[in-house]
Formats: sequence, structure tokens, C-alpha cells
Amino acid sequence: MTTSPEATDLVDQDAGPTKRVLLAKPRGYCAGVDRAVITVEKALETYGPPIYVRKEIVHNRHVVDTLSERGVIFVDETDEVPEGALVVFSAHGVSPAVHDEAAQRNLRTIDATCPLVTKVHKEVNRFAREDYDILLIGHEGHEEVEGTAGEAPDRVQLVDKAEDVDKVEVRDPSKVVWLSQTTLSVDETMERVDQLKERFPDLQAPPSDDICYATSNRQYAVKAMAPECDLVIVVGSQNSSNSKRLVEVALQAGASDAHLVDYANQIDEAWLDGVTTVGVTSGASVPDVLVLQVLDHLAERGWNQVDEVTTANEKISFALPRELRKDLDDNPDKPKGVR
Repeated sequence: MTTSPEATDLVDQDAGPTKRVLLAKPRGYCAGVDRAVITVEKALETYGPPIYVRKEIVHNRHVVDTLSERGVIFVDETDEVPEGALVVFSAHGVSPAVHDEAAQRNLRTIDATCPLVTKVHKEVNRFAREDYDILLIGHEGHEEVEGTAGEAPDRVQLVDKAEDVDKVEVRDPSKVVWLSQTTLSVDETMERVDQLKERFPDLQAPPSDDICYATSNRQYAVKAMAPECDLVIVVGSQNSSNSKRLVEVALQAGASDAHLVDYANQIDEAWLDGVTTVGVTSGASVPDVLVLQVLDHLAERGWNQVDEVTTANEKISFALPRELRKDLDDNPDKPKGVR
């Protein structure tokens, strides 16, 4: 962890404790979110509006509202998309059944599923072929979980809460593997794994970590700064799993208080009463402009000193979906809006 030399509890006897902000790094957009948002933006430029997107492209209110203003139509299911139209699948992934439904309706599709989610889908398929029972640790109803479980619904059992562990039934205790949603709390996931191992000592782990690098990195950065924070503000939406986990991680790691907000104007003035050090971070689907607005909001109230807490430097990027790359490569000079 690195902070500036000033990142200590300085006390001016006249002015009282120095108000400061600890700003987590890394924070905000991960490579999968960046790829998904750029995919929709490029689709708008290449094909013109309207562009249909199944579910929210990423779980962030600001991103969804901004794209809606530009001509993106968000739908819950493919049957809401006009036959033959273009639909983008969100970063959270979809099941084979959704791909089949799209094909039956003659929809043109662009799959913006995060490659790290696709990795988990492939793991499901591999273990299903090998006739394993697959215990998927994740949150019931989350889009990613629905897409992942849909790869092999007859082999996957969801384990969400601690009480779900006792409900698991397997055919052969020696052929059981756990996989996980990519946006979970690392600590909570391992707690669930330990519970499962008590029931199934031969439980196998995924070939590589399912929780994505960005989720882990953001949680680690929050853990590093939380013990010094009277308050941690996490910028992110209520339906963002990884953002909500950051609030939980902050509290578990020693922050006195922590809250999730979409926008700076949602910060309750009462949260700031008696607060000296405010930690600020954001979920993996949050553009940094929203974090800057929070910093401005705090600066107006006396929190002018900002010290960045750096625990990792991310340099990962993903190529755009092949369906979109093909059109971009085949038609580099295609006028906007021409289909």
C-alpha cells in the first residue's frame, strides 16, 4: 500500500483534526465493464439507434441512463426485441437458452459477456461433461448466476446463504466441484467453501480463481484503508453485487461507517458529523466522473486533502466482441447510422 507522506492523522491544535479523504486505487471500471460499455457505444456509432440491450449492460444507473438518452433500449427478455433487430447481451452473460431464443427470433446478436464470466461458463460445461455435481456459490436471482447455471441446469446447484449448504444433495461425494459468481466477497466465498468442505471433504476447487481480479483488487484496496476511516463512501448502484460487497468489506475491515451511493447528492450530511477521515472507492461498473463528483462534494465541506491509497495497478484489457470487430474491420468507412 502506498500513500502520500501526509496521509497520517495530523492535528492542528487551533484547527482541530485535519479532514482528509483516502481514495482507493484501483477503483471503478474493470476491463470487462469497459469492454461492454464500449461495445454498446461502438454499436450505436456503427449501426445507429435504436440498439437493444438485454438487461442492463452493466449494473450502474448513470451508465444505463446515459446510454438510454443516446438511443439504447433496455429490455428484460429477447421477446421484447423486434424480430430481426440487433440485441447486445450484457456483461453478466446469458444462458444457452437465451442464445437459442434470439436465434429463433432471427435477432442479430453481439455478446458483450465479460471474458471472465465466459471462463466460468466453460468450467461449468467441462465439469458437466465429466459428470460432476457443480455447487455454484452466488446470489440467487443475479443475472450472472442465471446465465452460468443455465449452462448445465441439471448439474448446477446454487449455494447462496449458509443454510443452503445443508440442502445440497449430490450423487457422488467424490465428484463435486465448487464454482462462484465473479463479483462476490472473497472472504464470504471462502467461508461458504469451508462449510461445503465439512460436508464434502473431496470437494474440488475451480482450476483458477473464479472471483475476478478487479473484484479482488477493489476489496483489497478497501481493506487497506478501512481501519483509518470514520466513513467509507462506495460509489455504485444498489443492484451492483461487487459495489454492495465493498460496503460490507469496509465495515468488516474496521471502517466506523460505510454507505453506497449512486451520486454525490445522495450523501447524507448526518454521515459526516464528527468525521475526520473519509474513504472513497467505487464499484467495477462505475465511471470515474461520479467519484470526482463525490470528491468535489466533500471538498466543498472541508475535505480538501486527498491521499490515494494504491494497492495494485491494473493493466488488463479485453478485445471487443468478435461480431462487432468483424463489422468494424469489414466496413471501416461505413457512415454512422447506415445498416
